[in-house]
Amino acid sequence: MCTRQRLVRTLVDGIIADVDGSEIVLVIRWKGGQHSTIRIRKPMTGEHGCKTADEALDVIRTMAGRWTDEHIAATLNRMGMPTGQGKTWNAKRVSSIRRVNDIHGYLSAEKGGDWLTMSEAARELGISHHAVRRLIKAEILPARQLVDRAPYQIQRSDLESEPVRAAISRNMRPCREKTESQLRMFPDT
Repeated sequence: MCTRQRLVRTLVDGIIADVDGSEIVLVIRWKGGQHSTIRIRKPMTGEHGCKTADEALDVIRTMAGRWTDEHIAATLNRMGMPTGQGKTWNAKRVSSIRRVNDIHGYLSAEKGGDWLTMSEAARELGISHHAVRRLIKAEILPARQLVDRAPYQIQRSDLESEPVRAAISRNMRPCREKTESQLRMFPDT
């Protein structure tokens, strides 16, 4: 690198930069007295080399109407997709990308509708979200994901289905029934 820099200093006497409308004009003065002109398109406001990957934009577009920026950021981080600058996602970065790309965000008014998150379903059923995850994995409770590793969406009407109610009631019972003839392991003292 040092050799390249010395070579450029040996050949170039100076560089003059000027802005001409939407172009940047560079005039290079060579040591021999010659001049070269280079015209480069001027970047638009907000345009830079650190561009968000198209896959990340697709995930944001897919999830934006149904999920908050926090959920989208967590999903992108789980998928291992960095920002254009190589950073991890957070709600502010997702919000900024949505504004720049004119992607409409999360509408809280829609959230009271037919679709629930796993935590909301757990609250409605009166069980833990781990139990809801087990019901989903066992394919007892239908759920969908907009993209891989995104939060689950559960339809409210599916919570009332007979297989779900049977699974919940089965899990609430103790493993063994107590009988009168059963001996206690530790007697009262």
